[in-house]
Amino acid sequence: MLSNVGLRGVRLDLTQNKLYTLTPGTQQVLKELKEPINLYYYFSRDAAAKQAPLILPYAGRVREFLEEIAARAGGKIHLQVIDPQPFTDEEDRAAEFGLQSLDTGGSGESLYFGLAGSNSTDGRSTIASFQTDREEFLEYDVAKLIHELGTPKKPVIGLMSSIPLQGQFNPATGQMGEAWPIIAQLEQVVTLRTLTMDLDHIDNDVDVLMLVHPKQLAPKTLYAVDQFVLRGGRLLLFVDPNSGADISGRDPSNPLAGAMADHSSDLEPLLHTWGVDYDPTKVIGDLARGLEVRASMQGPPVRHIGILGLRHEDMNQKDVLTATLESMNLATVGSLSARAGAKTTFEPLLQSSNEAAPIPAQRFNALTDPASLRDGFKATGTRYTIAARITGPVDSAFPKGAPADEKVSGPPVAHLAKSTVPANIVVIADTDLLMDYLWVQTREILGQRISQAFANNGDFIANILDNLGGSGALISVRGRASFSRPFTRVEELRHSADDRLRAKALELQAELRQTEDKLTELQSKRNDQTSLMLSPEQEDELKRFTAEKARVRKELRETQRGLDVEINRLNTWLKVINIGIAPLCVAVAGVIILYTRRRRRGLGSAAAPASRST
Repeated sequence: MLSNVGLRGVRLDLTQNKLYTLTPGTQQVLKELKEPINLYYYFSRDAAAKQAPLILPYAGRVREFLEEIAARAGGKIHLQVIDPQPFTDEEDRAAEFGLQSLDTGGSGESLYFGLAGSNSTDGRSTIASFQTDREEFLEYDVAKLIHELGTPKKPVIGLMSSIPLQGQFNPATGQMGEAWPIIAQLEQVVTLRTLTMDLDHIDNDVDVLMLVHPKQLAPKTLYAVDQFVLRGGRLLLFVDPNSGADISGRDPSNPLAGAMADHSSDLEPLLHTWGVDYDPTKVIGDLARGLEVRASMQGPPVRHIGILGLRHEDMNQKDVLTATLESMNLATVGSLSARAGAKTTFEPLLQSSNEAAPIPAQRFNALTDPASLRDGFKATGTRYTIAARITGPVDSAFPKGAPADEKVSGPPVAHLAKSTVPANIVVIADTDLLMDYLWVQTREILGQRISQAFANNGDFIANILDNLGGSGALISVRGRASFSRPFTRVEELRHSADDRLRAKALELQAELRQTEDKLTELQSKRNDQTSLMLSPEQEDELKRFTAEKARVRKELRETQRGLDVEINRLNTWLKVINIGIAPLCVAVAGVIILYTRRRRRGLGSAAAPASRST
């Protein structure tokens, strides 16, 4: 009662990982709000208690976090907690927002567990349903929703590409071909602006530069990219040691000309300045992640160690860009690494397995037999980074200013020697992951082209642009620790006991085998092997075996009992600490207070007669 009255508004986060403390990025997102935002937290408590009681603790965690967000927003966020009952206006409203009813076993009662938001211009954004496997990214998901409502315009993505992502001119038809599915997917969530590969400046309203396969860029273009990053622009860069979509070097009169041409790309000296090492002459082969392909229609499938199928464990599970991805397919990838002495932070996003090694890129030119790549291949035991996030302060790769003898269009702009804000760059050492055949299947149904993804390549690119397209504050919000706290000490005791039990079980099996072998040996030495009667030696050996078996089983039981004793002892001490310590402290404090009061009264009684006598 005293806490509710006297400590209202006071907050103290005592959790180990500061689960209830907002990160500076989230606090900045709240400060940047210019107009009020309404948040509607839908949770069907009664339905959850009946159908999915395990989500109740997480639902409470979500509610507490949203209340903390509202309390820290300075009145800019109005939170409503709604328990939608069946066949009510609240349930209809949840469906209207686009929230998903969780499938809990066909009971017929809808279970909503999501968040909807709206702003003053009738803009809406939702988290259709909170997933327990995204608990670490709860703060990011909520902060992203608030940022979208506070900044409703789509981010502008400047696209510079030397490969025909937006379609290629067909001389036979005289028309442009269709854009790649990755472009169609991105245009649904961002504003794409095509930029030329020979530009000399990048407009200030471009939020993210998507630079794909830069080949021999002019110094003025390198300088424009350099200054774009230094002034706070975000960059998604694709480089490749052997791009399958690179059509340079083709000659109709020489079919091998295109296959033998250099299809690599690089971005030096910018990558070196940003603290990234990359070798465009090496492709990473991987025995464990190589996919099976058909080199010919008649031949059987063969493993191609240059075409990789990455799994969930090959992706950074602590970064929001890759945490929810399950599979990605890539081809002839390069490798990235942090340069020694770099001031930037290098965070791997995608990695090979430890059965990988670099292969000269020339071996992939006019390759007809993928199995030949394994000739002489020796894995190094190193996991190579294929994609990475680069953050932190960077210097200009042009310390003396703009390149000489280069005419720059547009008004003159002051040269930046250092970044004004920390750089945010994502580098991917592969361009082939954008190609259709590695992640999406397109079919034509009733005159309409339908694309169906079988890998998460498109999701990965969308996540990157969604993240980089947000504010700098939103980008800084990363995954938090999980709210669940397992009993690690108890698990250690159980694992230790399991090891002892396993050792005893192996000992028993060894004893059984030895005795059986001994009995067989004695049987083989008998003259009358058909007799069912045991010899004295066999009877003695059988008795010894029975006694030994009983001893080992007794030790197994004692080991199991010892496990229970240790866990029960730990349980007892926890009860003593949690239940007994607090009352004991109160009792000690009471004794001290009582002693102090009695002492004061004693001193007062002794002083009273003296004063009267005076």
